[in-house]
Amino acid sequence: MDHASSWDFSLANYGPVWGFMVQLGLLLMFLMLGNLLRRTIPLFRKCLIPSALLGGALLLIVNVITKQFGFVLVDNRLMQVITYHCLAIGFAAMTLKKEKSNHKTNKAQVLEFGALQGGTYMLQAFVGLGVTLVLFLFTRYGDQIVSYVCGLILPLAFGQGPGNALSWDINFTNTPAAQFAGNGSFGLSLASIGFVVASVMGVLYINIHKKNGGLSVRKDRPAGEVVDQTNPDGTEIPDNESVDKFTIQVGFVALAYALSFGFMCLLGSLSAFTNSIAWGFNFLWASLAAMLMKAVVQLLRRKNLMHRVYVNNYQMDRISGFSFDLMIVAGVAAIEINDIRNYILPVVLLSVLGAVITYVYIRLVSRECFKGFEHEMFLMSFGTLTGTASNGMILMKEIDPGLKTPTSSLYILSNFPAMVMIAPLLFLLSFAAGSIAHAVIACCVFFVLWAVYTVFLFRRRIFKKRYAAKPVETWTEDTEA
Repeated sequence: MDHASSWDFSLANYGPVWGFMVQLGLLLMFLMLGNLLRRTIPLFRKCLIPSALLGGALLLIVNVITKQFGFVLVDNRLMQVITYHCLAIGFAAMTLKKEKSNHKTNKAQVLEFGALQGGTYMLQAFVGLGVTLVLFLFTRYGDQIVSYVCGLILPLAFGQGPGNALSWDINFTNTPAAQFAGNGSFGLSLASIGFVVASVMGVLYINIHKKNGGLSVRKDRPAGEVVDQTNPDGTEIPDNESVDKFTIQVGFVALAYALSFGFMCLLGSLSAFTNSIAWGFNFLWASLAAMLMKAVVQLLRRKNLMHRVYVNNYQMDRISGFSFDLMIVAGVAAIEINDIRNYILPVVLLSVLGAVITYVYIRLVSRECFKGFEHEMFLMSFGTLTGTASNGMILMKEIDPGLKTPTSSLYILSNFPAMVMIAPLLFLLSFAAGSIAHAVIACCVFFVLWAVYTVFLFRRRIFKKRYAAKPVETWTEDTEA
C-alpha cells in the first residue's frame, strides 16, 4: 500500500489532522463562554475583566479537573506556541496601521509619555530583580531555592502580556545558570494577575475619584454620519476585488512576520549571544519589519507607483484584537499548576509590589506632566503597563468615551520613543540570566535608567529656576484641534 492510499482524515490521524483544530476550537469556545460570563455576572462587567481572561481561567479549571480523571484536555505545548506567535502577529498588525492623530500634540509630551513607559519598565525590572535577588540569598541554604532572575519577568508580564512573559520564562528555564524551572507557567501566571490588577485597580480608581468629585466623565462627541470603516476616505481598495480585502490585510501581516522570521534566522546564526536574543523578541522584529513595509508603501505612494491604499486601520485592529484575545485565552490555559507550586512566594510578592509601584509612579508622573487630562493618562498608562493596550484603552474610554483628550494620540505617537527607552531592558535579559554578578549589574543599570527617565519627567520641578519663566502647558477642551 503506498503512502497516498494510507492517508485518511479519521481519528487514526488525530494528531496531524484534528489536534490543532480541536485546540483552536476549545480556545474560541471558552472565549465565548468567558464573554457570556462577563455579560451575565455584573461583578465581572463592572470590574472590566476581559472576556478572554475569564475564558482562559475557565478552560484552565476544566483542564485541572479532567486531569484528575486521567484525561488531558489542553495541549500545553501547543497553547504556548499559539501564545508566542499571537503576540508577534498582534504587534505586526498594530504597527502596519496608518498613524492618525486627532489632536494637536505637544512634542515634549510625546517624549514624556515615552519616558513614562520606559521609567515604569525600569522600575518594575529594578524592583522585581531586586526582590528575587534578596529571596535567592535568603533561600539558597534552605530546601527551596528561588531563582535570582525570575523577578525580571515582572515588567515583561505586566508591561507586555503573556506572549513575552512566556518566551523569556522558557529562555530562563533553558539557561542552567539561572537555576529556574518556571517552564512558562511562572510568566503566564504573572501576566494573568496583571490583567486582574489593571481591571480591578483601574475601576476602583475611577469610582473613588468620581465619588471625591475629582473626576467627571467627558461627554461623547455628537452623533454624526456613520463612516464606512472598511474604506473611510474612499481611497482604499474596495471589498469587491477578486481577492477579499481582509485577505490582503492578513497577507500584509503574514509578510511582516515572514520577514521577521528570516531576520531571526540570520541573527540566530551569527553567535550564541545573538541567538539568545533572536527568538525571544519575535514581537519586536515583527514590529520593525512592519515599520519597514510601511515605509516602503509610503515611498511607493509618494512616487505614484502605488495609487490605492491597501492597509485598512479598522481591519488591522480586528486582526490584532483577535490575536491578543487568542493569546490571553491560550496563555492562561497553558499554566501548569505544578510548575508554579514552588514559586508561590515570589509570584505573590512580585504581583503586590508590582501593582503598588506601578500605581504610585504613574500617578505621580501623570499629575506632573499631563495636567488637564491626568486621569485619562493615568488610566491609559496603568492599564497598558499592567495588562495590555486594550485594557488601557477600555479604562480610558470609561471617562473619555469620545476621545476628546489627546491621550490616544499621544499613545500612538510615543510608540517609537518608548521602544527606544525600553530597549536596554530587552537586551539585558540574557545578560542578567548569566550569573548572580550579571544580575546585580543589570539591576544597577535599571535603577540608573529609571533615575534618568524620572529626572527628565520631573525636570520642571527639579530645575525650578530654569523653567520658572516657562509656564507648563496644560490641555483644556477649548484647545482641542
